Amino acid sequence: MRKIVAGLFISLDGVVESPEKWHFPYFNEEMGQIVGSQMEQADVMLLGRRTYEEFAAHWPHEDPAANPFADRMNNTPKYVVTTTLDTAEWQNTTIIKGDVAAQLTELKQQPGKDIGITGSATLVRSLLADGLLDELRLLVHPIVVGTGKRLFEEGTGEIPLQLLGSQTLSTGVLSLTYGKA
Repeated sequence: MRKIVAGLFISLDGVVESPEKWHFPYFNEEMGQIVGSQMEQADVMLLGRRTYEEFAAHWPHEDPAANPFADRMNNTPKYVVTTTLDTAEWQNTTIIKGDVAAQLTELKQQPGKDIGITGSATLVRSLLADGLLDELRLLVHPIVVGTGKRLFEEGTGEIPLQLLGSQTLSTGVLSLTYGKA
């Protein structure tokens, strides 16, 4: 059975919003290998609506010769969990509405690699709460951002997790992988 795996850049104070503003000083070859490996392990992307809209506005316009991720981002099948979108213009995109749990359970039962989530903190929280997220991979950056959307908001409730793996990168970033407890 496939796994749903989320990978997020996160600050010490739990901020996941706008990592492009604070993450790049910590990006190096080690982190690139971790991110690249996660992408290679997945053959489907699962996105929340906001992340989908950001990606759909950017990736179709990227030159694959200049950005090696462009082909992968554009050609990989994408599923968007949304209550507001009725259509998706970005190629290879399917909208998931209604009984999300049933549709994701069905998708997990199809043959293939992991189902990868990038960003989409609201979706990640929801999947964790519903027991649908199999792995949470965090790249914890040694910075306090101070403001912004946090992965776990006040009132999230208790979600027991089990540490599956950890690695300290040369930049001080911690690569942490959690699974269901």
